[in-house]
Amino acid sequence: MIRFQTIDVEMPVIDYDEAKLWIDDVVKRHGKSVGELYYYFCSDDKLLEINQQRLGHDFYTDIVTFPLTDCELVISSEFCLSLDRIAENAQTFGRSYESELHRVIIHGVLHLIGFDDLTDEDEKMMRLKEEESLSLLFK
Repeated sequence: MIRFQTIDVEMPVIDYDEAKLWIDDVVKRHGKSVGELYYYFCSDDKLLEINQQRLGHDFYTDIVTFPLTDCELVISSEFCLSLDRIAENAQTFGRSYESELHRVIIHGVLHLIGFDDLTDEDEKMMRLKEEESLSLLFK
């Protein structure tokens, strides 16, 4: 089950049925399955508040991921995404808003699959996996 909701912003305009199929496809290509994925869209200020309260981090970010289980084969999580940060990053990196939104949507999933971005090498692999995933959606 994959659900999309908002906290304090308007729902972004994307094809949610297509996004669900795409997320499921990416997860299956990595030998895993989707359990429960909840996406919450919010503002920068709300995500900063969540980041401070739940993780003790005092900085803006585009996504925070809260795994709901430690099962390695079935991924379940809550994701909080800042639409403000996504819009800013799209402009900064010269991408469309829709592309950047999908990049962040799949970024959280890739973390759950096992990819990280803490080192330069890990970050290169994460960007590669994001691009591979986006190529499945934007054919």
